[in-house]
Amino acid sequence: MSDSLALQGHRRKAFTAAPQPTLADMEAEAFRRRRQVARYSRMVHVLKVLFPIIAVVLLVLIAIWPHIQPEDNSFRIGIASMEVGDVDQAGMVNARYVGTDDGGRQFSVSADLARNLGGGTEHVELEMPKADITLEDGTWLVLTANSGLYTQERKALDLKGAVNLFHDTGYEIRTSLAHVDLGNNSASGNEPVTGQGPFGELQAEGFDIRDRGRTIYFTGKTRIVIHAIDQFSEETP
Repeated sequence: MSDSLALQGHRRKAFTAAPQPTLADMEAEAFRRRRQVARYSRMVHVLKVLFPIIAVVLLVLIAIWPHIQPEDNSFRIGIASMEVGDVDQAGMVNARYVGTDDGGRQFSVSADLARNLGGGTEHVELEMPKADITLEDGTWLVLTANSGLYTQERKALDLKGAVNLFHDTGYEIRTSLAHVDLGNNSASGNEPVTGQGPFGELQAEGFDIRDRGRTIYFTGKTRIVIHAIDQFSEETP
């Protein structure tokens, strides 16, 4: 009998339900969950504000970085005019020098690359130079070459290699060497010359532009082929 009562008591203990949480436990759990939700909400709000600020800062850095990042190997500077003294030993790309002749008329000398010689500013070596000269009568001359040497004080330009002279009246002269005085609008050369213009074609052993560009002399043995002008090209009644 005692064994039967002990077995029944053991069974009652085995099937006894787990104790129910108290009201205090439920309130504590609810408070804990509210704190977690509040922390999550605050984090989301902070990220919503922080991300746009980071994006703006990155855009600003991208915009200003080229201006604060040094470029030690860059010499490509776009300029409209310059003083010869601004050209350093390494050279300046797309250099252009502007000056005036003895009569106050403007001329310009430009080059793909300019370099000072001898550590000073008196002589400037030019690659692919181009000179634009306004003459006394208002016409202009343009001279180009493979290389050149510009002397600042004397306003002198020595051109070498594939020298071409263009006059706005339609004349063109080609030679290998030429000396140009930008102060008095003169130029000369003692190497063989070929040329063409409205009159025809010519070959000579040299040339000399005088009288501030008004007169061109061809020196040495000269051969000129004059184009015939047909005065009766139009039919007459």
